[in-house]
Amino acid sequence: MPAAALNPLITRLSPPPIPAVQAWGRSYDGSLGPLIDLSQAVPGYPPHPALLQWLGEAAASLAYTNYGPIEGEMVLREAYAAHVCELYGAGIGADNIHITSGCNQAFICAAMAVAAAGDTILMTNPYYFNHETSLAMLGIKTGLVACNSAGGFIPTVEAIVEALVPGVRALALVTPNNPTGAIYPPDRLKAVFDVCKRNGIWLILDETYRDFLPEHYGAPHGLLSDAQWQEHLIQLYSFSKSFCIPGHRLGAITASARVVEEIAKIMDNLQICAPRAAQGAVAQALPGLAEWRAGNRHEIEVRAQALRDVMAGLNDWKLEAVGAYFAFVRHPFKARPSTEVAEHLAKRAGILSVPGQYFGEGQDQFLRFAFANANAATITQLHGRMLGFSI
Repeated sequence: MPAAALNPLITRLSPPPIPAVQAWGRSYDGSLGPLIDLSQAVPGYPPHPALLQWLGEAAASLAYTNYGPIEGEMVLREAYAAHVCELYGAGIGADNIHITSGCNQAFICAAMAVAAAGDTILMTNPYYFNHETSLAMLGIKTGLVACNSAGGFIPTVEAIVEALVPGVRALALVTPNNPTGAIYPPDRLKAVFDVCKRNGIWLILDETYRDFLPEHYGAPHGLLSDAQWQEHLIQLYSFSKSFCIPGHRLGAITASARVVEEIAKIMDNLQICAPRAAQGAVAQALPGLAEWRAGNRHEIEVRAQALRDVMAGLNDWKLEAVGAYFAFVRHPFKARPSTEVAEHLAKRAGILSVPGQYFGEGQDQFLRFAFANANAATITQLHGRMLGFSI
């Protein structure tokens, strides 16, 4: 008898890339020192002790053992709305906020809310691979907006306009960018948003790493002050990196009350509600740990500078972009695919990185370094390991 079929939208996807990269590291013999893991973006320092205390108290409370509101705990929606208001100088209320289980879930909810199977959502090339695979398994087409190193991997208005085709429902951007680290300037975001408005499409703006913009950067953009933002903007955020709790899976969507209402329909079928104990703890941490988070921003910039210093002494390697959590590094082995370079770098030099090939067409000359995973002292060790590296 024939075997039962599986969904081809799923079976055609490649296996998750991070476990494959980490498997290479298990073959490293340790001869050059401990493994330096620059693969998956995880905070390289622990959560604040007060947050761990609040998490423990919330987890032990009977109040959080039942189902919660689909849109999220009101105490967190209000706290996050106040935070967004303060950061962007815009009038945002709790009815504009939907809490999700991580930012990947926030993205898939946003995508499902604005596009159906057969529609198209534009992304930059290079792109964040989980965004591409999320769209693929929903049957939503992906259109690519070309970016390049000469332009700092920042999309141009012209490239976006060129990528617009019938059936495009949204443009999805990530800033600070994953994988490149590129920071999209406010004036560019405003110009891009104007294109979205003129063409009647949504801008899905993933700002997972915005808390690690350079110190004193100010508001990342002014889009939330635009009179038409609620008709064209869906903003995504993650609490994971800022509060060092990726295992608790907590993200947020900022959108119109109409969009929040539609996303609640999606969430009721995906998960019903995001983790409740974590929501209660983060609601306290948002105002209570602002100074600690500012210190973490400074620490990440110290690590970014350490990487810049290291790469300046490696003439055969080129740092093409760096910011927030990530750097996009051009490797010197032009005839070799990035998967081969990354595999050898892991097994022989003890450096885990993600091949550029996983981030889109034409990215084989690059590796992604999640430099925020390692402190400055560890990052300086890259020089000795990469200087004489060859394959």
